[in-house]
Amino acid sequence: MVRSFLTALGREVRGMHEAAYVLAAFALGSQLLALVRDHLLASSFGASHTLDLYYAAFRIPDFLFATIASLLSLYALLPVLSKLERESEAVMVGFLRQTLLLFFVGMGAISLIVFICAPLIIPLVIPGIANPDLVLLVRILLLQPIFLGASNILAALTQLRHRFLLYAISPLLYNIGIIFGIVALYPRMGLAGLGWGVVLGAALHMLLQVPFFAAEESKRLPLRQTIHDFFAVLMLSVPRTLALGATQITSLVLVGIASYLATGSIAVFTFAYNLQAVPLAIIGVSYSVAAFPTLARLHAQGEFEKFSRYIDTALRHIFFWAIPATIFIIVLRAQLVRVILGAGLFDWAATRLTAAALALFILSLAAQSVTLLIARGYYAAGSTKKPLYWGVVDVVVSVVSALLLLRIFYASPFIEHFIESMLRVSDIAGTAVVMLALGYALGSIAEFCIGYWFFVRDFKLERVQLSRLVFQSFAASVIGGAVTYAILALTGAAGEVNTTLGLVLQGTTAGVAGLLVTALTLALLKNQELYEALATINHKFKRSSVTALEATDVSS
Repeated sequence: MVRSFLTALGREVRGMHEAAYVLAAFALGSQLLALVRDHLLASSFGASHTLDLYYAAFRIPDFLFATIASLLSLYALLPVLSKLERESEAVMVGFLRQTLLLFFVGMGAISLIVFICAPLIIPLVIPGIANPDLVLLVRILLLQPIFLGASNILAALTQLRHRFLLYAISPLLYNIGIIFGIVALYPRMGLAGLGWGVVLGAALHMLLQVPFFAAEESKRLPLRQTIHDFFAVLMLSVPRTLALGATQITSLVLVGIASYLATGSIAVFTFAYNLQAVPLAIIGVSYSVAAFPTLARLHAQGEFEKFSRYIDTALRHIFFWAIPATIFIIVLRAQLVRVILGAGLFDWAATRLTAAALALFILSLAAQSVTLLIARGYYAAGSTKKPLYWGVVDVVVSVVSALLLLRIFYASPFIEHFIESMLRVSDIAGTAVVMLALGYALGSIAEFCIGYWFFVRDFKLERVQLSRLVFQSFAASVIGGAVTYAILALTGAAGEVNTTLGLVLQGTTAGVAGLLVTALTLALLKNQELYEALATINHKFKRSSVTALEATDVSS
């Protein structure tokens, strides 16, 4: 059966699956190290004021990275560099070096202005926290978008030279720098040490690629041509960068709201957000990035029917993986959070609160994953404005929903008790933060609904196969999730599980049993995507061109 599906898969479709799985493996490696980073932060500081300051300090630098540094993104640079490469490789490298110089000058000037104005800007962005340490930390972290933005520019050459492994290692070095800051710098320098650890990680992210870039021969372009090509890159990148900025605005506002809530709310919100980013990177980012090059080529060649079929395949497989991931993360949320973060000062109350927020965040996993593919489908077709419009919808719905939900939560004891009981956090303080996670999820779902409706209409997609897949995947996942929950209940009833090893064994046993039941149910339903996935996994991966991930593709 698997072999027949292997032969049925087209070369391009199979290549997309293979590329997605390779990218997923790299993303998993990076995210595992990010989880080690979060574990160290949680165990060292707990859901505390210190960690609130640390995560709040990222909002301004991350916003600068998304809105300014990402203007010279990999996706915008590649078309211009490919054109220059046909003229001369030395000319292409020369343009890239001039672009890098312009970036350092421009980004350096903007960062300097923010550095000087930080005491005035921070109270507007994080109004609930007034602390001189926050100003110091923000000023240190302003180096991060400079290094990561420069790394994005270097990544364009990394992509053209097919050094995918090199760029895949960069996010690992970024997290290693942060971990070094936690372990080695914080004990000596205090909160500033955490900031310098982030800067070190960002610098390593960039410096790994510098030796290969420096070894390239280059030829200086005339100033007029450099400016022309530079603005061509900007015009390609502006809509996508504004869309990224919309996402950052959502985080910026929600963290600002969290600063008014109980101490530790920013930390809980960020931990839960980072945890939901793991399956998003593995599923949504991997498939959308893997599909992009072929989508761009098919659309450019006018093969619109193949373009639509290719998108349909990617959509089905995103839902195929995202739906079970959503169900199982909701069922296993307490075990996941406790094993990953639960140590040291991160107590059981913080664990339960983070798990509750994670359950609400993860409701939008499939929506966020598909939205990434929708955006790249439009980018491949040369239409970059629509994803921006839907990003604005996301911001508005997320922020308005969060504010309304908080108002309802505080105004109605019945609703407050109902939500706390449903999420099993009735006996702990600071539960209002889960409303921010729900608001974020509602914004992502609203963006997906609007984007998907237009996507189906614009690219004439058929929804019959997708509807079948969603039904089969959801039904099988619910059955498997029920088995997982039953095993958790039985093992919990047999005795209190209060050690890390016990939680790992409990969660692993229940999760594996549930996944096996899910897979068996899908097989009984003769699910096409299951056999396509098995065919790809069993197939010997050949060395193929895999699109590198940008720093903006993976949450930091």
